[in-house]
Amino acid sequence: MNRQHAGVIFGGILFLVIAMGISRFAFTPILPFMRVDEGLSFSQGGWLASSNYVGYFIGALGAGFILRNKKQFVIANVIINIISILLMGWIDSYGIWIVLRFIAGATGGFIFVLTSSIVMDYLAANLLTRWSGYVFSGIGLGIAISGLFVPFIEASFAWQGTWIGLGILSLLFLLTTILLWRNIKVQNGEKFTKSDDTNIWRGFMPWLIVAYGFEGLGYIITGTFLVDIIYNIEPLRAYAGYSWVIVGLAAIPSAPLWMHLMSRFSIISMMAIAYALQVLGILLPVLSQSVWSVLLSAFLYGFTFVGLVTMTTGYGRQLFPKQSAYVVSMLTTFYALGQIIGPLLAGRLETYFNSYKAPLIFAGSIVAFALIVLLIGYSSSQRSRVKNTEILS
Repeated sequence: MNRQHAGVIFGGILFLVIAMGISRFAFTPILPFMRVDEGLSFSQGGWLASSNYVGYFIGALGAGFILRNKKQFVIANVIINIISILLMGWIDSYGIWIVLRFIAGATGGFIFVLTSSIVMDYLAANLLTRWSGYVFSGIGLGIAISGLFVPFIEASFAWQGTWIGLGILSLLFLLTTILLWRNIKVQNGEKFTKSDDTNIWRGFMPWLIVAYGFEGLGYIITGTFLVDIIYNIEPLRAYAGYSWVIVGLAAIPSAPLWMHLMSRFSIISMMAIAYALQVLGILLPVLSQSVWSVLLSAFLYGFTFVGLVTMTTGYGRQLFPKQSAYVVSMLTTFYALGQIIGPLLAGRLETYFNSYKAPLIFAGSIVAFALIVLLIGYSSSQRSRVKNTEILS
């Protein structure tokens, strides 16, 4: 791999660090400090999270229709995204925070889909598809960065200064990527003639999309409230910040590792294992509130959720290699739809049962259901394929 190829991957990683690790997931370790200082309820935190996910849903859906000037468009969205991060620390208004989280989500959706598409298409054109999983390590790297920086900055500059500090860091990452991507040319997308070969709403793909949507609904409850839940368990409070660092550190190598396993073993088997491990990770704090169970929960969560993003989008692109942006857009749209609903339901369940265990049990059940949908869909599509082959023969 030459320097330009490595630069394209690293630039993509930094864009996902900004859009996912910082703009989206830094909210998780910052939320406990905002709740204490501003008196926000669990439900109000859920509305802030869902506002971000509504925006993400719109951005992810819209990204599938961007066919021209992708590089310029994604850079413009990164700039707007960073502004929204900085303004979270400068403006003290819950109503405006709702708007800013929406803007961060919308731009994040565009950034995730278009960056993934640009990098995967570039690597495919240069026969380097095996490296595509590395770009998704940006999610874990961003989570680890936010987990490390948030407690450190907050101790000196409160939660407001934390948003501003992360915004400045994001700006440095943007400038680095602009430099790394200065010589790459991104081909415009092409409109397709509708046919059986280009119709993604057939065979196994709809099942994959629906399962991924339920995964989005289930995983995001832990992704939004993990640190807050641990922070409110008195004996474990000192470990709340560390838990998010562990999520990030586990997520960083998970993308290339799961991609490697996909290439050696059955893709569906690897996805099923990741789903099962995630269910275990989500439910561990319900079963045990010890330090080790909580930290293991954080590790399993980080190790599996980025892996499922990587495997699902990678497999979707394998099924429809000429429609990468549209496939990733549709997958991410359903994923985002689940993310909108998750925090709102979690807030209701926590209020009704007055316990963090209720939303975690719900989240674990939903991810288990996603696994069932995946397996039923794959079995059904395989039977249909065999039946069609027999008819043709």
